[in-house]
Parts: sequence; C-alpha cells; structure tokens
Amino acid sequence: MTSRERVRAALNHQQTDRPPIDIGATMVTGISAFNYNAIRKIYGLKEKPVRLFEPLMFLADVDMDLVDAMGGDFVGIFEPVSLVAYSNDNWRPVTIHGQEFLVGEGFTYTEGEDGTLYLFSHSNPLSKPAARMPKGSYYFDHVQRQIPLGDDHEYNARVDYADCYTVYPESTLRYFEKQADYYYKNTDKSIIWNFGTGGFGDFFHVPAPWLEDPHGVRNFEDWMTLPYLEPDYVKEAFEMQLEVCIKELELAYQAMGDKVDICYVSGTDFGEQNCGLMSLDCYREFYKPYLKACMDWIHEHTSWKTMIHTCGAIYDFCPEFIETGLDILNPVQISAKGMDPQKLKDNFGDKLVFSGGTANPQKTMATGTPQEVYEEALKNTRILSKNGGMLASHIHNIQATTPAENVKALFDAFKDA
Repeated sequence: MTSRERVRAALNHQQTDRPPIDIGATMVTGISAFNYNAIRKIYGLKEKPVRLFEPLMFLADVDMDLVDAMGGDFVGIFEPVSLVAYSNDNWRPVTIHGQEFLVGEGFTYTEGEDGTLYLFSHSNPLSKPAARMPKGSYYFDHVQRQIPLGDDHEYNARVDYADCYTVYPESTLRYFEKQADYYYKNTDKSIIWNFGTGGFGDFFHVPAPWLEDPHGVRNFEDWMTLPYLEPDYVKEAFEMQLEVCIKELELAYQAMGDKVDICYVSGTDFGEQNCGLMSLDCYREFYKPYLKACMDWIHEHTSWKTMIHTCGAIYDFCPEFIETGLDILNPVQISAKGMDPQKLKDNFGDKLVFSGGTANPQKTMATGTPQEVYEEALKNTRILSKNGGMLASHIHNIQATTPAENVKALFDAFKDA
C-alpha cells in the first residue's frame, strides 16, 4: 500500500498492512528540537542544523529523510508564521542553552541576568514578552499579560477579543495552496492541515501569544471560572471565533481542496491526569455547539476527516465528541485514568479513529528500556489498529530527554504491529 492508500483505509476503519505512522505532521506529534539530531543519529542519518519552527513547544521542523526512515505516512501543512507571529523564513542561527538552532528571521528575544530568555510577539522587543524560557528549561512558557480587569470591568467580548482572530490573508492561502500541490504531486504521503482555530478555550489560545497587547481575560484560572461567572461573555467570544473559523475553512478548502485528508481542528484540552477539566454539562453548553458547527461545515463541504487533540482522562467525553462528528481523537493518553486502549477500542472503535495510545510517555518512554517500549507499544498498537481505525504516533510530542533508543523501539513496534 502507498502511504495515502494506507491512511485512507485506516480512516475508513479498514484493515491495513500496518497502521499509518505520523511523525511531525501536527503540532502534537512532533519532535523536540533539543532531541532532534540524537534521533537522526539513531537512524543513521547525518546531523543537520535544526530548524525551530514552533518555539513555545520548541519543535523541530522534521526533514523528509527522517520521516521516511521512521516509516512516516503523513506530511503536515502549517501556517507560515509561528505562534508568536513571526515568519518562519530567512533562517538564521541562534544558540539556546548551549545548542545551535535555526530560527525564522523575526525570532526576537532577550536574556535576563539569571539566564531566562524572553520571547516577543511580532518581533517587537518593546512590547511585553509573550513567553519565557528559564535557564535549563526545554520550552517557552506563556507570560501572564492580562491587564487587571477590576470590579468595574465591562465584560464585552466583542471589544475584548476584537483582534484575537482574523481571517487568513491572501499570502497565507497561497502558501497553503502551494504546499498542498507540492506534497500531493511529489509524494505519496497523506496530508494533514493544521488548522487549530477551532480550539475554543484552548490554553494556547487564551494567552494569545500572537498579540502584542492582548485584552480581556487571558489568565487560565480566570478563564475557567467564566462559564459560571460570565456565561454570555464566553458564548459571545466563541461566536466571534466561530465566525472566523467558518470563513477560514471556506477559504482554505478553496485553496487546497480534497488534496487534504485530515483537518486538525482543535487542541483544546478537556482532561487532566485523573478527571475532566470541566463537567460534562459545562462542555455541552459552552464548547460542544461551536466544535460541532466546525465539524458540520467540514463534513458538509469537504472530504476531510476531522481531528482534535485533548490530553487527559476524557473517556466520558468520547460519546460527546462522537456527537460533534469527530473522526480522529488524539493523543489517547493511556497513562490517564480510565484511558484503557482495549476499553476505548471496544466501546468507541467503530466511530473514532485513535491517534497515539501506544507507549506511556510519562514512564515507559521516559525511563523504560527499549524492549519495554517495544512490547508495550506493540500490544497497544495491535489493540487499537485491529480492523483499521488507528494512526500510530508517540503520545504527544517526543520530549527533549526521551532516549533516542526508545524512540526507535516505538517506531519499530509500529512497523511490526
């Protein structure tokens, strides 16, 4: 089977020669830039200057020779700008924590006396830093930039979030078009488009790192109380976001058409290690209607399959996701409470395609032996891929300290499943 044939069969719950493999095609199936060359080395590939295309999660731009070596069946289309709004072009070298990386020309940061790095939105060092990386850390974390609202703040979402979401400019649409044409004509890979604007309440969206001066509620703790304190405000914010979503989906489909197989719609987390981050009633009222509207548009107007990312213990949310029209659930965090692969497959495997769900990233991948990784991944991959319906990947991005030997063992298991 070609990659494209393998993916399309798996997405339609048909048995394949092996499960399709995803490495680097989404923001949540990538490789830490700190670990990138160690993984290239374990596959017998030469070291390369590492392009840092997403600074907050510190992700490497995965080269096609490594995708092929790892058995990858996908390519990803991303926006040509980072999450802090500089263009990923005109690459130049920088040294971060003793390692050299290539960054987009607009990557702008300062260093504090304690070694903390501060990253700026729109390449503007005169604005408040959008993110910070403490010395020895592997990520840029959001900086709290919420303006104190005060007791007299008027909760008007149309004012507070007026500049939060804007429709793609023509240059971005032509970039999408060019990328889709190239990958479709010159590879046999399946294409994932990383949309993400459908991430209503996404914890990456709330602080809005792409804005120099974000207004409204930008603090995670404050945001999570809003459905109870200011319900109309949340719904109005999501209505605004949905308006942009539908317009962007329409324009993107005009640009890429059915060359795309999967639309990554949302990265909003609904769970943590032991439970949901909100009640099911809260999800049903504040999140589900808007997510469903995105899914409905996609299914009514395109051939794309829909994908969301949500970490945590979200077993009880799965029937709700199915009712939105979701096709693919990522990452299937098997280390979270209730996320047993066999139970998920038995109860939802005829409706959902599972992405991830292979070897525990918090234990086995981090501290286990390659043999332990292989055995765990092989068992879970065979469970989830039976009769199709699985995309094999690491559970979330491959972290900076994950042993390269364990990464290879994981992907060997995918090929043998």
